[in-house]
Amino acid sequence: MEYLDSGGPPRQQQYSLICCCRCGLQIEPNPTNMCVNCLRSDVDITESIPKTSALSFCRSCERYLQPPSQWVKATLESRELLSVCLKKLKGLNKVKLIDAGFVWTEPHSMRIKVKLTVQKEVMNGAVLEQTFVVEFVVQPHMCDECHRVEAKDFWRAVVQVRQKCDHKKTFFYLEQLILKHRAHRNTVNIKPMADGLDFFFSKQDDAKKLVEFLSAYVPSRFVTGRELISHDIRSNKFNYKHTFSVEIVPICKDHIVCLPQKTAQQMGSINQLCIVTCVTQTIHVIDPITLQWAEMSGAQYWRQPFLALVSPKQLIEFMVMEIELVPDRDRPHRPRLSIKHGLADVYVARMSDLGVNDQQFHCRTHLGFLLRTGDVVLGFDFTNANLNHEQFDKLKADKVPDVMLVKKVFDRSKRLRRRKWKLDRFEGRDELDTESVTRDYNDFLDDLEEDQAIRENVNIYRDRTKIPVEEDTDDEGAPQISLQEMLEDLHISEDATGGEGAPMME
Repeated sequence: MEYLDSGGPPRQQQYSLICCCRCGLQIEPNPTNMCVNCLRSDVDITESIPKTSALSFCRSCERYLQPPSQWVKATLESRELLSVCLKKLKGLNKVKLIDAGFVWTEPHSMRIKVKLTVQKEVMNGAVLEQTFVVEFVVQPHMCDECHRVEAKDFWRAVVQVRQKCDHKKTFFYLEQLILKHRAHRNTVNIKPMADGLDFFFSKQDDAKKLVEFLSAYVPSRFVTGRELISHDIRSNKFNYKHTFSVEIVPICKDHIVCLPQKTAQQMGSINQLCIVTCVTQTIHVIDPITLQWAEMSGAQYWRQPFLALVSPKQLIEFMVMEIELVPDRDRPHRPRLSIKHGLADVYVARMSDLGVNDQQFHCRTHLGFLLRTGDVVLGFDFTNANLNHEQFDKLKADKVPDVMLVKKVFDRSKRLRRRKWKLDRFEGRDELDTESVTRDYNDFLDDLEEDQAIRENVNIYRDRTKIPVEEDTDDEGAPQISLQEMLEDLHISEDATGGEGAPMME
């Protein structure tokens, strides 16, 4: 606080000037008795710091080498890149770093300039501050991982996931599970194959973790093998490539199966003809005539394996002509009856027979809560079927219904218009999708809307690119995913310097 004299100006501190011992310029007193120019010409505090250096940059993965052997992902003028540059400078620990920042250069000049401000104590306790620019030359250098990729010898273990099935819905579900739990974070490549996917790893332990992950989430079994690559006879070291072949059960949702008699008895004496409702850690089946349901583990399936009797691509469309729910007193008293489904007597007619003949079929179905008169439903006609199945041939004729209904049909075009969500995909998978794969993918999206239990294992993101449409009243029963179940898509914003900033939510 300054004190003012009464009626006079404020009191100011007076300095006595001295002459510089070198050039004679009048300066304020300091411990060296030298002016700044003479002191800088006599003492250079940045002499131990190089003014030029080199940065190794991998063009394939766009990472910089941080000594001694770590590769860091960094954008231009980012904090990560500034840290890499400062760690490259030797002698910086001998001075006190005050400030550091980038000097703008052309993005394609392969030059990065960093402006540094440092301090150091010099003669007689005087502190000298100096600012200088260090120029870094970006030199292309391929990292070890990219080098192994280019050499076509970059993997040490491969996980071959296969399923002998006529559609890809199971692999779409596996893809979402892997993305949600980030089980693919250590893969070096993912290659789609005819019957599945191949996951390549640089370490055998990473491949084992993926095999354990698949065994925990889908019914499967695996076998291992290895191939000798090289052998050092002096150190007795062997170099192998390991292969893990994972086979998923060839049973999927909406399959009609004919269980072996022994397996059906072990599952609570359920009827042998069942419908698969979903496949998660276990296989869930339901008898549409009695509403009895059961679960089958992967180990139980592989003890006595069987193939699906009817796949979803073999189903045909029927129209519901008449439906009546079965009262509880008329239902069979069996354990483990489903409460999510409704047992009903239904009269249906083939869509291809409408206007041609009046043939109708009577059957019992588990879709009593969903079906109404006039609805279209997918089912299978056993009266005109020629099936070659070992277990089905042993069934008695009275055990086989005329028609078995599997699922209700909704208007696909309306569902696509009202679908305001999307899923994450593996990089590059969209480019490999054919027309049949796209159709299977849309069927998988329909299954997500219809089954809440499957949605719990999938990350569903809100799609803001979809144009809002008015709600249709013609198809009110079509299942939809609520807004509360959707996640906001994550985007990384850029700060003013071009680096990555804090994540922002749309």
